[in-house]
Amino acid sequence: MEKLLSGKTALITGASKGIGKGIAEKLAMYGAHVAFTYLSSVEKGLALEQELQKYGTKVKGYKSDASDLKAAEALINDVVADFGGLDIVVNNAGITRDGLLMRMSEENFNDVIRTNLNSVFNITKSCQRQMLKQRSGSIINMSSVVGLKGNAGQANYAASKAGIIGFTKSIALELGSRNIRCNAIAPGFIETEMTAVLNEETVKQWRESIPLKRGGTPDDIANCVVFLASDLSSYITGQVIQVDGGMLT
Repeated sequence: MEKLLSGKTALITGASKGIGKGIAEKLAMYGAHVAFTYLSSVEKGLALEQELQKYGTKVKGYKSDASDLKAAEALINDVVADFGGLDIVVNNAGITRDGLLMRMSEENFNDVIRTNLNSVFNITKSCQRQMLKQRSGSIINMSSVVGLKGNAGQANYAASKAGIIGFTKSIALELGSRNIRCNAIAPGFIETEMTAVLNEETVKQWRESIPLKRGGTPDDIANCVVFLASDLSSYITGQVIQVDGGMLT
């Protein structure tokens, strides 16, 4: 059986660890050529490049800051030059700077908006020319259930992730006539390095509150990305898919 994403080239931002890493692995496993970015985690980025060789597709990591428009433009040019095209873009780069509004600095608000939301604008704007030329493409933006519901102590993060949803729907409307699809994924409680610092009791309470009685894994998100990246979802655009075990139901 030919692999689902055979011959397609994917770019994932912020893929050195956590959900991004899981997505890069899964896309390579399904036959995609994988370009990915990392910023601070250089060693992890290089290790992932090595690790993904086993799937037999072309893999290359780029040290790049998606929150900088010029860097994003240069990145897309490099990826297209190195891979010969670009079919799938996963905007995954993100940070948190949690705190109650009364204690939140302007810097902590702006940093989160710039990294989480501006980067989606920068990468999407930069990749659209190539996708318009091809008359095809799938753009997948990582939002969050927090972007749908809000969360005390995360006004900056929630605003950035809600912004991604409005952006996603607008791009779906703009580019649909050129066969370019744009969807968002809203993960719920996903257990990664980021959540490993929480105390066990808190994590247990989280799991209990979820109908499926477990936290999600990067694999759960990656499977949804594979679906949205592939032709199986060729009639789906402008949607927000919650991958949250029923948490927000």
